[in-house]
Amino acid sequence: MPSPAHTIAGWTRERFGLPAASVVLVDEVASSLPGFPPRSTVIVFWTGELAQRHRLKVFKPVDRVTPDDLPPYWMRDALAVSTTDACDCC
Repeated sequence: MPSPAHTIAGWTRERFGLPAASVVLVDEVASSLPGFPPRSTVIVFWTGELAQRHRLKVFKPVDRVTPDDLPPYWMRDALAVSTTDACDCC
């Protein structure tokens, strides 16, 4: 049986139309910041010739994420991370 992270990577490829060989990273992170859940899931993937990085954060532990937690396909460009972004929060 695949790990939850492997399953989420597959859902991400399917949702955003990524090739099977594309790199998708899924990681669970801990937070002690007020107002944040104790564990969240961060998903990072790359698209296009310029290797545009995209990232999103689901405020659930990795074993509780479902396909419904991923944003719709048409939001893919909004998940793109600028090379000047200095935010490490998500």
